[in-house]
Amino acid sequence: MKVTVVGAGNVGATCADVLAYREIANEVVLVDIKEGFAEGKALDIWQKAPINLYDTRTVGVTNDYSKTAGSDVVVITSGLPRKPGMTRDDLISTNAGIVTSVTENIVKHSPDAIIIVVSNPLDVMTYAAHITSKLPRTRVMGMAGILDTARYRAFLAEALNVSPKDIQAVLMGGHGDTMVPLPRYTTVGGIPVTELIDKETLDAIVDRTKNGGGELVKLMGTSAWYAPGSAAAQMVEAIVRDQRRVFPVCVKLEGEYGIDGVYLGVPVILGKNGIERIIELDLNEDEKQLLETSRGHVKEVMDALDNINASKA
Repeated sequence: MKVTVVGAGNVGATCADVLAYREIANEVVLVDIKEGFAEGKALDIWQKAPINLYDTRTVGVTNDYSKTAGSDVVVITSGLPRKPGMTRDDLISTNAGIVTSVTENIVKHSPDAIIIVVSNPLDVMTYAAHITSKLPRTRVMGMAGILDTARYRAFLAEALNVSPKDIQAVLMGGHGDTMVPLPRYTTVGGIPVTELIDKETLDAIVDRTKNGGGELVKLMGTSAWYAPGSAAAQMVEAIVRDQRRVFPVCVKLEGEYGIDGVYLGVPVILGKNGIERIIELDLNEDEKQLLETSRGHVKEVMDALDNINASKA
């Protein structure tokens, strides 16, 4: 079993490290455009194998996709962070160009791969990878919901002073401040969370979750990497080991939830074929409205990418 991670920065390297440490694949290939960067990260991870006792071989390459040939799963973390003075459209245009180029190389060398996108803006980058790859929607997805749900569960565990292992939650919509946490589907050891915490505290946790990425940027001056990298690795594991786990992932909706042609996070069953099934929850009117707001935001960003591409044509 072979997994490729494109982008050897903090998120990509963390993902590769978790994949190796958990022996999820026989070989993990790390790719980057910076000379020697992926090679160094991969070598460092490999030299840790005798200490942490794993067999997964990690290999790094500089922009050589021939070494990724035959990958079963590919994780794309490539892209630039938004810099001062950079407009939203500048960021979309730059990162879409990167993701498009990476996707073309992936499909050329690993036509049967399942692609997981982590690059930001997440929802529209998943759109860019999907239309470039021309693969079924079940094989091109975005990682956001697992990360957002993990933050939500971590905050709840802290507030309730319980183990995060016992908290299950569902979160939908776009990756950003229009995401849709669903307290009605949140449980602690099977107990509805609303029976254990007051509404004011729960609302504050939901708001903190929506701004979870921004909180870390303010603290560190850069975006997160441990949790995003681990979340991507968890998706890879579910696919490689055919675990059929229920996760929220970003996928193109084709009528589900009354939405067509927009890429949003929804609960799915994740297994060896990628997205085995999209789960449609029976949302109430308030939840439907929140999802519609999120849909509108994501569609606006997708339209921005379409306009950028049209202007280049």
